[in-house]
Amino acid sequence: MKRNVVESVLGAIVLVVAAGFFVWAYARADVGDPGGYILTAKFDRIDGLDPGGPVRISGIRVGQIVSMELDPVSYRALVRLSVANDIELPADSSAQVVSASLLGGKYLALVPGGDEVMLGEGDEILYTQSSINFEDLIGQLIFSQGAE
Repeated sequence: MKRNVVESVLGAIVLVVAAGFFVWAYARADVGDPGGYILTAKFDRIDGLDPGGPVRISGIRVGQIVSMELDPVSYRALVRLSVANDIELPADSSAQVVSASLLGGKYLALVPGGDEVMLGEGDEILYTQSSINFEDLIGQLIFSQGAE
């Protein structure tokens, strides 16, 4: 009988620790409503970006990618991103798909412009720079060396 009580108490402790871990992981995962206002941007390529990925200005996280889809008219990637409400972006700001490191993932970098008019909820960032495909660059380098 004593053994059953000890096993039950240990099982309860394991369940409490597991529940605590899941709460901690959920809080750290940045899931759910990101808050802020939503902007859109269209890119030719968004290789390496994922929904929920970071949006940064000068390396500081100011938002996240909300969704990505194909624009059926222009066949460009349409990215919806949220930006914190306390960040005001000029209308001539640009968005770039940037590598976090040589081996790491990618994120969306915003470069503020100098316009006096600010972007608001639902506006589109018109100036974009797509992802660089390193495989294509390496292929071009190899074939350009062989042509000489």
